[in-house]
Amino acid sequence: MIEQSALQPLVERWLPNQRWFAGKGRSGKVSVRLLTAFGDGAQTEVWTAQVVYEDGDVETYQLPLVAHTAPSETLEHVLLGTVESGDGPAWVYDALHDKDITGAWLRNISDDLAEGSLRFRRYVAPDEIPLEGQSLVLTAEQSNTSLRFDDQVIVKVFRRLQPGINPDIEIHAALGEFGGKHVARLLGSVECDIDGEPYSLAMAQEFMTTATDGWELAKASVRDLLAEADLHAEEAGGDFAGEAWRLGVAIAETHADLAAAFGTTPAVHDAIRERAIAMRSRLEAARDVVAELDDLAPGLRALYDEFAEATSELVLQRIHGDLHLGQALRTVHRWVLIDFEGEPMAALADRRLPDTPLRDIAGMLRSFAYAGHHRLIEGGAEAQLAYRADEWTTRNRAAFCDGYADAAGSDPRAHSAVLRAFEADKAVYEAVYEARNRPTWLPIPLASLARLAEPEGAR
Repeated sequence: MIEQSALQPLVERWLPNQRWFAGKGRSGKVSVRLLTAFGDGAQTEVWTAQVVYEDGDVETYQLPLVAHTAPSETLEHVLLGTVESGDGPAWVYDALHDKDITGAWLRNISDDLAEGSLRFRRYVAPDEIPLEGQSLVLTAEQSNTSLRFDDQVIVKVFRRLQPGINPDIEIHAALGEFGGKHVARLLGSVECDIDGEPYSLAMAQEFMTTATDGWELAKASVRDLLAEADLHAEEAGGDFAGEAWRLGVAIAETHADLAAAFGTTPAVHDAIRERAIAMRSRLEAARDVVAELDDLAPGLRALYDEFAEATSELVLQRIHGDLHLGQALRTVHRWVLIDFEGEPMAALADRRLPDTPLRDIAGMLRSFAYAGHHRLIEGGAEAQLAYRADEWTTRNRAAFCDGYADAAGSDPRAHSAVLRAFEADKAVYEAVYEARNRPTWLPIPLASLARLAEPEGAR
């Protein structure tokens, strides 16, 4: 076992540099705690790191670790450091990168095992969980760490822990029982109790072979169009509108499944007004970061006011909560939605609250705007190419909404003020992010905000 006192300084230095650590740039005190160890010889030690920030905020992170008595060349990139033990020095690594021991996650799930304080839960028959594959850490994951076992299973290990069931597990389990066709099958999960409260540590689900995410498909379509700038979007060989329509159908059907599985509730007018106030507050805070928002602020405030008064017919239900093209996989058979965790920075309890499906739709519309215009940022906004990018975006946003309307039986554009307000709120967030991290991309959300700030009849 790794000694707590020896591990503490290693984690203090290592944790702030991890891409899934949300507290970058903030000062805080780190403390570590061993939950349990599992696997052959208890090789994987599951620790938590609690960070108490100077402003009183507290975050807890999961750290599966492994100690080796000799340095490992293949694990050098995930070395926390060395500690001294009674048997001599030990090299401490991130255990999720050690292919020799990660199979224990799947074996324990297959066995429906309780080991130490951890509960490994299986949702399918034991023979439906393949145990022979080797793991590969997926590099695209930002908030957690996901392991792909050959082309059969993906295990997502949650990094930032909050009490309660993770929505990704909860929704996949419910839709699996309900027969939802646009989600991957949930194979298992890992849970534990910390100080008397339940926590979700990991989940395993089928890996979607032959799948490509919607962001990559959309980018390829835009690339093909801009390479033939004398063609209209519907004339280019990589026209995406058919897929955008099918994606709209898939999301509408998933929303219907979520409503059936979890129920619905009417929107409370006072709560929606509070939400409009929060949107205005975020806009005012964003103006301190993005000066270009000053001229757009009056129009956006008017839009938020319109949103606050246009909610009497809204119905709330469970939704995805962080929907964009990268959260949709196109297989040879269908669109599949992934990552039902909701907004990663939000409190877990808030992510499980009912919301309007229009918020998901607005997120996807923002993603189409990014896909349509990203190449202009990378290659220059020549007027003819800018026209084609606008045309691609408009065509695919419309196709997406058409598909959603055909499947849902109601058109989301009928709630224009609500949809536009959610889109504007998202674009304000994007503007702050781009100003701080990718200033050359700032024109994308600003162009959308300029459109949304205009009175609807003036466009």
